[in-house]
Amino acid sequence: MRRNDFILVSVDDHVIEPPDMFDGFIPAAYADRAPRLVSDERSDKWVFGAGEARSSGLNAVAGRPPEEYGVEPMRLSELRRGCYDVHERVKDMNANGVLAQLNFPSMARFCGQFFASRVDQDPELALAVLRAYNDWHIDAWCGSYPGRFIPCSIPPIWDPQLMAAEIHRTAAKGSHAVSFSMNPHALGLGLPSLHSDHWDPFWAACEDTGTVVCMHIGSGAVGVVTSPDAPMNVEITCAGFKSFPTAADLVWSPVFQKFRGLRVALSEGGIGWIPYFLERADYTYRRHRAWTRPRLGGRLPSEIFLEHILTCFIVDDFGVANIDRLNEDMVSWECDYPHSDSTWPNSPEVVEEAVRGLTDRQIDKVTHLNAMRAFSFDPFSIRPRERCTVGALRQEAVGHDISIVSHGVRGDGAAVDLGQFAQSHQPAPSA
Repeated sequence: MRRNDFILVSVDDHVIEPPDMFDGFIPAAYADRAPRLVSDERSDKWVFGAGEARSSGLNAVAGRPPEEYGVEPMRLSELRRGCYDVHERVKDMNANGVLAQLNFPSMARFCGQFFASRVDQDPELALAVLRAYNDWHIDAWCGSYPGRFIPCSIPPIWDPQLMAAEIHRTAAKGSHAVSFSMNPHALGLGLPSLHSDHWDPFWAACEDTGTVVCMHIGSGAVGVVTSPDAPMNVEITCAGFKSFPTAADLVWSPVFQKFRGLRVALSEGGIGWIPYFLERADYTYRRHRAWTRPRLGGRLPSEIFLEHILTCFIVDDFGVANIDRLNEDMVSWECDYPHSDSTWPNSPEVVEEAVRGLTDRQIDKVTHLNAMRAFSFDPFSIRPRERCTVGALRQEAVGHDISIVSHGVRGDGAAVDLGQFAQSHQPAPSA
């Protein structure tokens, strides 16, 4: 298959929320208490009661040179407009040959923890804000360009009955994905673990509505810990392995015994580690079941994983080359725009290298068909298939500027030599 014939649907990207997002979505009774974006001497920040949320620069580096990546908070004016402006986002997607994205929240945090912080003081306000967020995301962000975004809701994580009700409400609006925690017990909110029956109303609602539960790395609070003085490269290198403990929790929990139709996505989890995980889990079962007495309903851990868990990769050549050890119907591609791991604006070129050993049918599965099936998403009903390819989308983006732009400050705060920058960073072609 030629690169220009790929159809790319990404199951993991992110939105930096715009300042007017609640306009028209929050009920009037709560409007004056809704989160608002303000500026101080450091950066822009969202304020909600006594709580505040800032966007890390590392989460919105699209269009910046790698020398300027960093974790410092930033202002919207310092970000590429496609981070928070849906019209510019679609232009950036076209330039990257990407048909559709699933966008995770930023300010709200993966499970709506920012809104949950107000539950003790005003539970009705917290729920109204969360529902307004979901309505904005589904109706305004995704609804502005039908067929270009996979809607993904956030749940009122503080109450499983409210979670179930919100799943049914948002599914009726067309959302079949929800962002949940890979380790709710570790969030510091006093929540039970994945092994508890506390979450059963939520799981049941997701099963009933065909909603995929997305567990993104970083949504469980606990990361890979080596030593307090370890450099950032240690954290970044270990990112793909953060999903390993969650996968173990899931296959040994009763969740998939009770809810046989439930599907979970390990978002940004990578796939290269999975063959060993499956081998180790099955060995654990065979070697230790006499005394650990697992109740897996007659299935091996590997069978449970391969049937229920959607796996995702950005760049994982080893995993793609060993797709025969996975369930090729449950593997999907991610772009991760506008985060620092993203392959934007050269995703088709990167994907082309990764899938060289796959058949055309397998390429179609991992680039779009699996995602479309899992998330009940049908862009071809809105946009003819021939206009969904990398080549067709990039043709629409001719003239759209995707050049790298320096802001004059490195990630560690030091000034950038703009003369040296100009020599070492040639502008990228405009599609």
